[in-house]
Amino acid sequence: MHAVETTHTLSRVDAWCVTSTHCQARYQIIAEAEPDVLCRVLNYFALQFLTPSQVTVDRKEDLLSIDIVMDGLSWHRAQVIGEKIRNLISVCTLQVWPADCVGPEAVAVAAQ
Repeated sequence: MHAVETTHTLSRVDAWCVTSTHCQARYQIIAEAEPDVLCRVLNYFALQFLTPSQVTVDRKEDLLSIDIVMDGLSWHRAQVIGEKIRNLISVCTLQVWPADCVGPEAVAVAAQ
C-alpha cells in the first residue's frame, strides 16, 4: 500500500475583505434533532475547504446543541458562513463570536 501524504493548506485569502486578518471563530447552534442536520451544518465549512478544530454536539430531547470552533478564516467569512447556517430550516438559533471575546454578549457590547 502507498503511504498517504497529508498536505496542510494555507489559510485562504478572503476575496471580499482582503485586508482582514484571520481569527478563531466560535459558533453556538441550536437545531432540531434531525439525522442530517449535523452534516448540513458542517458542509458549509467543507465547501470552503475548512476543517473545524473542535465540534461538540449534545442532544436534549428534540434539540441539538452544536458548538464549533474554527481557525483560519476572516471574521467576515465567519459571519457569512454563520448567516448561511442560520438560513437552514432546522436551525433554531445561531450565535457566532471571535474567540478572543468571552461569548456572544461581548460582541453585542462591542457593537454598541
